[in-house]
Amino acid sequence: MVTTICFVDDPLRALKECYRVLKNDGTILIGFVDRDSTIGRIYQANKEKSLFYKEATFFTTAEIVELLYEAGFKNFNFSQTIFKKLDEIKEKEPVKYGFGKGSFGVISAKK
Repeated sequence: MVTTICFVDDPLRALKECYRVLKNDGTILIGFVDRDSTIGRIYQANKEKSLFYKEATFFTTAEIVELLYEAGFKNFNFSQTIFKKLDEIKEKEPVKYGFGKGSFGVISAKK
């Protein structure tokens, strides 16, 4: 689910359905703009002006982890990228493990 969860009407229900259809030991990947990040705060502040993000509900990493956990997922791993404002990026941004510094995060979790 890449840049999808922010557009789902009922994210917990969607994640429970993902859990249901995954094979045992299957992996889900959630890619998202973290609401607490630099770009997340910009998107949140300007979402009413955006045709694309007007309907979005941005989440923090902690909120997505909580939803995944409630849906039954475990064994979380975190990666992040985009460490600058978009207009400041001149070359490929690195991917780093963890969360809390990059604006785009990916969480993987196991069934």
